[in-house]
Amino acid sequence: MPPSIRLLATVLLLAPALATAQSAPPVYGPRLEGFEYPYPVRTFAFDSQRQSLEMAYLDVAPTATANGRSVMLLHGKNFCAATWESAIEALTGAGFRVVAPDQVGFCKSDKPERYQFSFAQLAANTRALLASLGIERAAVVGHSMGGMLAARYALQYPDAVERLVLVNPIGLEDWKAEGVPWQDVDAWYAGELKTSFDSIKRYQREIYYSGQWKPEYERWVEMLAGMYAGPGRQQVAWDQALASDMVFNQPVVHEFGDIRVPTTLFIGQHDRTAIGRDRAPPELAARLGDYPALGRRAAAAIPGARLVEFDDLGHSPQVEAPARFEAALLQALEAR
Repeated sequence: MPPSIRLLATVLLLAPALATAQSAPPVYGPRLEGFEYPYPVRTFAFDSQRQSLEMAYLDVAPTATANGRSVMLLHGKNFCAATWESAIEALTGAGFRVVAPDQVGFCKSDKPERYQFSFAQLAANTRALLASLGIERAAVVGHSMGGMLAARYALQYPDAVERLVLVNPIGLEDWKAEGVPWQDVDAWYAGELKTSFDSIKRYQREIYYSGQWKPEYERWVEMLAGMYAGPGRQQVAWDQALASDMVFNQPVVHEFGDIRVPTTLFIGQHDRTAIGRDRAPPELAARLGDYPALGRRAAAAIPGARLVEFDDLGHSPQVEAPARFEAALLQALEAR
């Protein structure tokens, strides 16, 4: 066989394997090693629950004339500080200092083998981070699970919150009280171990974006899936199981009436997120995650809250329509 024909035959034989290798999602370390953030990552070292921990965060200075104000951005369970990339650029361009932490158990922060996850504990960790940076008061913006944390932070440290912005927060309904069956942490862990690029993408497309998908979402799916595919897979899954247990068992919705800081809710109307829907009876599952109704109910419960509805957006307005989200966010931060 002539060399040229032999080479062609070899290429044809290897082509399927090469294509698979090229299309395989990237693999990252347990602290998201290998995934680059858009800004320098710093770490805050502290002691909590009889162990030394590190909390990764972004601290980005204003790129325009500083207005003397700070904004803290709190990520959701399926997100990281990096997901705020576009919002950080818009905020710093408007003169704000921006701090975006990765909570303990998430993304580039430590993944402790044992930790009692609670929103109160995460709020305390976050308050200690801001204090270490000399920030006594900030506007707090929380998305998804970060919205539950932001609400707890505002309840726990009202004097440290200039204003509160909740972006499609989960926990606008108490799933356990609604009738979703409880499950133990081992069951959460078994579910987390099944997480993959395909399962994350399928869930986000169906629940977050009404069946629609854009190529720019892929990066954030790869970010999460890479940790589950990497050498720290079991520890990542365990901490996420503990976090899921926290989210399900520690509702903040019943305390909305006690929030005493100026609050704005951003609600993408196509969102259908509901933790535990897959375990709920069909009739209950069908009515959970009704964000148009939940947003209005939350706005009525929080004293003086303002509601901004995005009629054509889903769970992540800051990802789906960055320019529109950022314009609305800047307006909310300047509102009197």
